[in-house]
Amino acid sequence: MTTGATVTLQPPTPRPSVAGVILIGIWAVVLLGLILALASSVSGDRLDRYGWLIVRGFFTTIRLVAASLIVGAAISVPVAAGRLSRNRVAGVLAYAYSYFFRGTPLIAQTFLIYYGAGQFALELRGIGLWWFFRDAYNCAILAFALNTAAYQSEILSGAIRAVPAGQREAAHALGLHAFPILWRIVLPQALIIALRPYGNEVVLMIKASAIASIITVLDLMGQTRYVFSQTYDISFYLWAAVFYLVLVEALRRASNALERRITRHLARAK
Repeated sequence: MTTGATVTLQPPTPRPSVAGVILIGIWAVVLLGLILALASSVSGDRLDRYGWLIVRGFFTTIRLVAASLIVGAAISVPVAAGRLSRNRVAGVLAYAYSYFFRGTPLIAQTFLIYYGAGQFALELRGIGLWWFFRDAYNCAILAFALNTAAYQSEILSGAIRAVPAGQREAAHALGLHAFPILWRIVLPQALIIALRPYGNEVVLMIKASAIASIITVLDLMGQTRYVFSQTYDISFYLWAAVFYLVLVEALRRASNALERRITRHLARAK
């Protein structure tokens, strides 16, 4: 009597294709070129004269995006409630708001608020709001907040709809009221669903914030444009791109860490 050993066949190790190797080589050359261009632009004189401007613009961009997202999140809650409401008037108003701000370019919205406010300077002075609208930074925050609120409201309302209705019915059967059901059952699950879309929206806002430079806000792109006008050195735009990339990458890592944190109970269950 013979006994046979079980043999496990390992799949062959895939080999990189020629096209893949060529593409990797091309990207490596491009990356090396960018690094050399950035390194060649670094000099003590330029850093002393313009480095702090780029850094200041970087932090201005962070403040601009953070303020816009916070204000937009506050606006998105009632808009999302309107999108979920059975009241026809509230639903139509919320849909119209979302439709307009998601369907028109952000740059047009920014121009309408900043330059449009100047057409009503007398009226705004009369009601004491001209101090706000005469500042390009405030107008940029308002335009970005209204825009991101439309997207955030759709993300939030869609995530709430994605929570199975059976869980609400079970909670009602247990005698829970509407607010505890929303706060303890629906929202925790909805936030898990909405986390990645929220992260994508923040990334889009970071990149779209460069529009603020067009209305004289000296954010990262605004300062870069000013420095370029003084030096005609295109490498400063490369440095700006690196700053944006660092900001987006930091956000991506923070979003992934937060997702692992709030879904750790699901990982344990698996």
